[in-house]
Amino acid sequence: MFAPELANTASGFDPDAFDAFAKIEAGHFWFVARNRLIVGLVDRFFPRARSFMEIGCGTGFVLRAIAGSRKWDRLVGSELHPAGLEHARKRLPSQVEFVQMDARDLPAEGIFDLTGVFDVVEHIADDELVLKGLRAATKSGGGTIITVPQHPWLWSRADEIVHHQRRYRRGELEAKLRSNGFEVLFSSSFTSLLFPLMMASRLKPRKTSAVEDVYEFRLNPTINGLFRGILEAEVRMALAGVRWPAGGSRVVVGCAV
Repeated sequence: MFAPELANTASGFDPDAFDAFAKIEAGHFWFVARNRLIVGLVDRFFPRARSFMEIGCGTGFVLRAIAGSRKWDRLVGSELHPAGLEHARKRLPSQVEFVQMDARDLPAEGIFDLTGVFDVVEHIADDELVLKGLRAATKSGGGTIITVPQHPWLWSRADEIVHHQRRYRRGELEAKLRSNGFEVLFSSSFTSLLFPLMMASRLKPRKTSAVEDVYEFRLNPTINGLFRGILEAEVRMALAGVRWPAGGSRVVVGCAV
């Protein structure tokens, strides 16, 4: 534990939400499709990477998908909240390492072929401090993959409930990566084909604070399956070269220069 004073505090994220995420992620259309996109980008841009660290790994859902995608020499998951790491430890093989730490103070330098931060930096006020630490932890010639929520005008009660600091403007994350030592290799929106439905959901006034309602987790299996099929088609097109101009999220791949 590198930041025990922040462990399981409501700093950037509510640690009580991890139990709900652990139950829902594996079957929820958005999490499943996002995993396919992330793993596809890892395979496309970093086929020779053998060491990987995820910042803010939460329950380990993404890390498990990456772990199963190839043989790795070293896998590390970091998380501010031990409540998330308890779930991650159960999901991953024993050789995967876990550390509790503050993403703004990464205790690593030039160690990893690849780093990843998936819907985390929007929770942190000084996001460039995280990117600076990512560049330090990543080997030159290696890379990073980052996903974030997009479009400030889409800000809603949902963002407030989950402790977002911002939604990113198009080009904002790319500029911050460049200023912190990365070359941008890939950038695209995500959740584009379902964007009209997302807009309707996010901009509708809400009174609830339940995390299940915020993320539209309560979907019947038929709707969930339909949405999953649509998003997985979108992912296939993105990996084939389509760059989506608008969507609820943005994914950016950077090379450490």
